Amino acid sequence: MLLPESAGRAGPPILVLTAGYGEGHNAAARALAAAIDDEAGPGTARIIDLFALATPRLNTVVRRAYFGAINPTPRLWGRLFNWLDRHDTIPRRLSLMPAPLRKLEAILAAEQPVAVCSTYPAYGIMLDHLARQGRFALAHFTVVTDSISINSLWWRAPSTGWFLPNEESADVLRRAGVAPGRVHVHGFPVPRYFGDEAARLAPPDLTAGAAPRVLYIVHSGTRHAGQTARLLLAETDWEITFAVGRDEALRRELAALARNRFRRAEVLGWTNRIPELLMTHHAVVSKAGGATVQEAIAALCPMIVNQIVPGQEEGNYELMRRRGAGALAQTPDEVISALRRAFAWRGAVWRQWRRALEPLARPSAARDIALHVLDHARAPRADRV
Repeated sequence: MLLPESAGRAGPPILVLTAGYGEGHNAAARALAAAIDDEAGPGTARIIDLFALATPRLNTVVRRAYFGAINPTPRLWGRLFNWLDRHDTIPRRLSLMPAPLRKLEAILAAEQPVAVCSTYPAYGIMLDHLARQGRFALAHFTVVTDSISINSLWWRAPSTGWFLPNEESADVLRRAGVAPGRVHVHGFPVPRYFGDEAARLAPPDLTAGAAPRVLYIVHSGTRHAGQTARLLLAETDWEITFAVGRDEALRRELAALARNRFRRAEVLGWTNRIPELLMTHHAVVSKAGGATVQEAIAALCPMIVNQIVPGQEEGNYELMRRRGAGALAQTPDEVISALRRAFAWRGAVWRQWRRALEPLARPSAARDIALHVLDHARAPRADRV
């Protein structure tokens, strides 16, 4: 995707490169681009999915293969993730990707950006390839969208700086030999809504006897979704919200089951209300996707992780495990047990989880990263670090 240029743009653009292989990359790109535009004028940021532009048919096939691997065959994907982490196959195979490289060089020439940010690891390798041939000489910043279990593809190529979501993830890069001065812990870029609405939105007070509110986000490929939803509806003391995406059959089924429920139950299809829902619910049940985990952290909404894709998602849950800020529950019965434990004694465990999230929450991350990039772009060349 390439957003149209805005006539109100104040200066040269900043490119934000993303890819449609997991929602975390796109979510981070959108939040960062919005923050850049807020600070430097509408249209300053240009979001680009190079693979969708350069090879749209191949990109569609590869995306289908990717999602077909991580959902029904997660162990196979985990082995591939680990193999990519240990081998330098992608750097050595760039010559087999002439169309994306040509497209990237053409976009750079046409846009004349002052800096490039990327939320997908392959771009660092591609830009380094162009730089070695004397065809790229701009600042390039890498926004890492994973936590702890970070594939080496993220740092295998040089970068002006890496933005990490937390200290645990920054330590991975430092131990790998990345210069500490280039590693910046600003957080994961989330919509500014989380910071703007923090004083207004919060779940009701459990200590005052309010009913617990549970949000269940059903992603494509989520296991046991129907059974988990039915067990949640059977908990008559809880208010439940379902966000089932584009699964229309599941939406109709749950809407019928929830119709005569005593406590509130809302069934949503695709929705743009996820930030609001996270901020007004006590807990979210979902898989450990990068965007979902980081937005839950920004909302201070403890998470019950019901599915983990081996590889990149393992670190997302590991972060919460280390901080004591949620639970792993991989069967429907385990989900219910974890929530009952959290809400017992008017939410004693839930309050511990929420407090544990506070040091991790960085709702201003997108703005902080945007200011860092803009300051670098505006600085005299001799002062850039």
